[in-house]
Amino acid sequence: MTTPLDPAAVIAQFIDRVSPYNPAPDADPVAVLGVRTAFGEDVFTVSDHVIRAMCRALESYRDPEDRGDCANCGGLHLDENLHCRDCGQLHGILGQVIAEHARRVAADSGSPDDPR
Repeated sequence: MTTPLDPAAVIAQFIDRVSPYNPAPDADPVAVLGVRTAFGEDVFTVSDHVIRAMCRALESYRDPEDRGDCANCGGLHLDENLHCRDCGQLHGILGQVIAEHARRVAADSGSPDDPR
C-alpha cells in the first residue's frame, strides 16, 4: 500500500533543500503559500529564490502516466504498452509490429493456396 503524502511536509522539505542556495538569504519574502489538507494546514513565507525553484519544478513535472496522445482519437489514455484505452489503437514500435503482423496474417488467409 502506498503511504499517503503530506503536501505541507513535502513543501517544507522542498524549502529546506532549496533555501541554502539562496544568493540573497536576507531578502524579504515575496510569497505566502497556504496549504490546507486532511493532515492540517500550514503557511509558508518564501523567498524569490524558493518560489522560482518551485515554479521551475512544477513546470518540468511530467506525470508518469503521460505517454502522449493517441494518433487515432487524440485521447490521453495510453497504457504502458501504448494501447489506447479510448479507441483500442496501438502506438509506437509495438503498435507498428502488431499492425504489420495483422496485415500479413489477413493477406495470407485470403490466398487460394492457404493450407488452413
